Amino acid sequence: MRLLVQWLVEGPQRIASHLAWLAPLFARITVGWVFLWSGWGKLNSLPQVTENFVGWGIPNAHVLAPFVSGVEFFGGLLLLVGLLSRISAGALGITMIVAIRSAKWADVDSLETLLGFDEFEYLALFLWIAIAGPGVLSIDHVLQRIFGRTDSGNTALS
Repeated sequence: MRLLVQWLVEGPQRIASHLAWLAPLFARITVGWVFLWSGWGKLNSLPQVTENFVGWGIPNAHVLAPFVSGVEFFGGLLLLVGLLSRISAGALGITMIVAIRSAKWADVDSLETLLGFDEFEYLALFLWIAIAGPGVLSIDHVLQRIFGRTDSGNTALS
């Protein structure tokens, strides 16, 4: 039994420990790229985006459409480089909650439907980045190593 645990649990864990940098980098690049371009597209078609917001019943659509478009563009850009990653992921996560509630909620007839929305999948990635951090290959990590300290005096990691 011990050999089985070592092979099926400890072996993959040992391999994963060498690749811990990859998951946050991959997540940040994936959602950063998507939202950089999504925000860019919205910024370049604000009248249509504003009209969509009005149709979805979002209040102050003329203010919120450019704001959300900017959050997507700049949040995506910041996630790509790993700067202010937790704040960006949190802001983008909120936009996903609002998107689901305003534009998709009428289509929700089951948990399966809700979990199948791209917006929900993005929300899961944003939540993970906001909690776990941007990883070691990020500007946030570099800044934290230079300026941040944990309570024990060790340099904080991601």
